[in-house]
Amino acid sequence: MDLLRKFLFPFAVVYGIVVWFRNKFFDAGILNSTSYDFPVICVGNISTGGTGKSPMIEYLLRKLTYKNIAVLSRGYKRSTDGFLLLNGKEKAIQTGDEPLQFKNKFTEVMVAVDADRTNGIAELRKKHAEIVLLDDAFQHRKVKAGFNILLTAYGDLYADDFLLPTGNLRETYSGADRAQVIIVTKCPQNITLKEREHIRFKLQIKQYQNLFFSTIQYAETISDGENQYPFSELCDTITVVTGIAKPAPFTQYLKAKNVHFEHRKFPDHHNFTEVEIAQLNTKECILTTEKDFMRLKDNITVPLYYLPIETAFVENEEQFLNRINRFITEFKE
Repeated sequence: MDLLRKFLFPFAVVYGIVVWFRNKFFDAGILNSTSYDFPVICVGNISTGGTGKSPMIEYLLRKLTYKNIAVLSRGYKRSTDGFLLLNGKEKAIQTGDEPLQFKNKFTEVMVAVDADRTNGIAELRKKHAEIVLLDDAFQHRKVKAGFNILLTAYGDLYADDFLLPTGNLRETYSGADRAQVIIVTKCPQNITLKEREHIRFKLQIKQYQNLFFSTIQYAETISDGENQYPFSELCDTITVVTGIAKPAPFTQYLKAKNVHFEHRKFPDHHNFTEVEIAQLNTKECILTTEKDFMRLKDNITVPLYYLPIETAFVENEEQFLNRINRFITEFKE
């Protein structure tokens, strides 16, 4: 695969030129971008998956106490088209796994999917949304979010990557300049000050930007969607199923908890086939991620559990929340 990616280097150069011109056209106003007179906050990245966007959206939903907050997502790999406002009773194939996860956990929040973010925002405003969180819309330049939160994963910084298809970048890392906040996610909890300063230098943080560091906190219990159980409740022969971009931190945590398992690894946002479901239903029990649980729960007949996760800040959480709240309150004054 590495050899193939190197062979595709010329295509990455062409791709980079096209994306560069596209961004310049948006920056110059040659291509139209819609701005808003209410708070629109984008959580995104410039690489392909695995940066922790879903836990960050959930973190914001937990911390922001305003009424009428809505989440708008593309609904990746869903079978439906156009604007869809979730009620929580849909199947993941209809909505995408992450939007359904948001709706199930935050039932009072409006969660919608629409590949056309401009139309999606307009529809949510008709339903009296006052704050819109955009999930994975950093490259959707037709919408100009008032506040951009850019995520990059520890150990996989965009500054160390290259454009698709040679690397995993959706655009050159100069695109990070559009963000007001950059968060290095999935950091070790004991990340040193020296290492944080080194990362700041590598990312070339601008004066108007704030840099934060966050980590993933895994729960001490597992869930079946309704109840919590200790790891000891798992069966003797555990099958771990992952359909996420970077499952290594998840499996490493389980190993650290002395959980012995076989691992069935699938691509990110994988829609499981009937054959795959039939094979999984021969297992004794299954442990998966919360996102994968959304796609599996309606089809798996053996005991099925997931491990809840949350985003936590290594430091300066109050500073991050203050900057978000200042942005929001500007529209209320």
